[in-house]
Amino acid sequence: MNKQHKIVIVGGGAGGLELATRLGHAYGRNKRALVTLVDKNRTHIWKPKLHEIASGSMDLGDHEVDYMAQAHWHHFTFRIGELTGLDRSQKTIELAPYLDEAGVAVTPTQRISYDTLVICIGSLSNDFGTQGVKEYALKLETQHDAKSFHSKMVNACIRAHNQLDVIHKRQLHVAIIGAGATGVELAAELHRTTREVVAFGLDRIDVDKDIKVSLIEAADRILPALQPRMSQATEKLISHLGVQVLTSSKVMEVTPTGIRLADGREIESELVVWAAGVKAPDFLKDFSGLETNRINQLVVFDTLQTTRDPDVFALGDCAACPCSDADGGRAGFVPPRAQAAHQQASHMLQQIKRRMAHQPLQAYRYRDFGSLVSLGKFSTVGNMMGGLTGKSLMIEGYFAKLMYMSLYKLHELAIHGLIKTTLFTLSRLITKQTNPTVKLH
Repeated sequence: MNKQHKIVIVGGGAGGLELATRLGHAYGRNKRALVTLVDKNRTHIWKPKLHEIASGSMDLGDHEVDYMAQAHWHHFTFRIGELTGLDRSQKTIELAPYLDEAGVAVTPTQRISYDTLVICIGSLSNDFGTQGVKEYALKLETQHDAKSFHSKMVNACIRAHNQLDVIHKRQLHVAIIGAGATGVELAAELHRTTREVVAFGLDRIDVDKDIKVSLIEAADRILPALQPRMSQATEKLISHLGVQVLTSSKVMEVTPTGIRLADGREIESELVVWAAGVKAPDFLKDFSGLETNRINQLVVFDTLQTTRDPDVFALGDCAACPCSDADGGRAGFVPPRAQAAHQQASHMLQQIKRRMAHQPLQAYRYRDFGSLVSLGKFSTVGNMMGGLTGKSLMIEGYFAKLMYMSLYKLHELAIHGLIKTTLFTLSRLITKQTNPTVKLH
């Protein structure tokens, strides 16, 4: 009897969960391989949705995926725990004990052996060592972060409504540091949802006078990684909503009462969100001797294999994968986007099939389908790569919004299939008619 090939995937984000689900169907169902997914959380949420949870425009419970149920339905194993060690000579990983809210161990230290290891643990924001960020700023890196911000935002509105004193200028002011996609999308959503929260009986708050959202960016334009015309169109739209946009404004310190800029200006705010920069988790730095770059990403070949171990692969935001241009030359690295993780998960599925069949691996080629930025109910802006002319095509409005929604549907189709995705979509549409327009708790 042939030995089962052990495939271990660390990280249940967009790429990891899609890969585990598809491998479960390909190999887990017929016991041709043992597929194991590892994550430190119990449930999955598509990371580009975190700003909607934070603003209250989306109910987490309607969109989170339970890893244990997903594993049972799709023929793979789920193990909960945080990756803390890798022994490449013994081909084992070590997971820290999983603790409950009281700090009591639910699982012991676990060791899992592998033949093929895929690391896809995503990325974190990069505070660049800015003073006060860890103490006073909120981040949107996890479900917990998003829920925590939403709770603080609703509590701030209720507190302002019920206090006897006049509302101070720093109250109900949200300062978002970093005008990338996350910062811009959060700013647009907050403009709407804070007003909808106030509409539920908090009539002592003047929405136009008291509620303020500021977007602060060190670069000379918002969305600096995207095309200038997208930046200009987006800034025009969110400024029209009333969001204060400050570009060429480097944050030097986050304080208990707001932020201090490099030019000496101080911006008072009740809630500060750090949404700038990207890096892989710190523990990956030289993890088990694997090569990493300055932002802790695992350096991989275009086969997605790490440079120092052919049995260890990496994909998604935690991987520094070379990106080729149209002529086959090097053009930097694959950007940290959900579409890249989706593509790499599909490629990794084929890589594992080739490994199982003892065939040579193939190079991954990133295909840029464009960028989309959602401005909530108001609009969506973006660009499509390719098109009829072979050039980038700027899109905006309803069509762009449909394209943005389709990205999430593609992810749901990959992990649920057509029937379940259709039923989930219909269920949310029905529930939406009976619930408040914004989450109030």
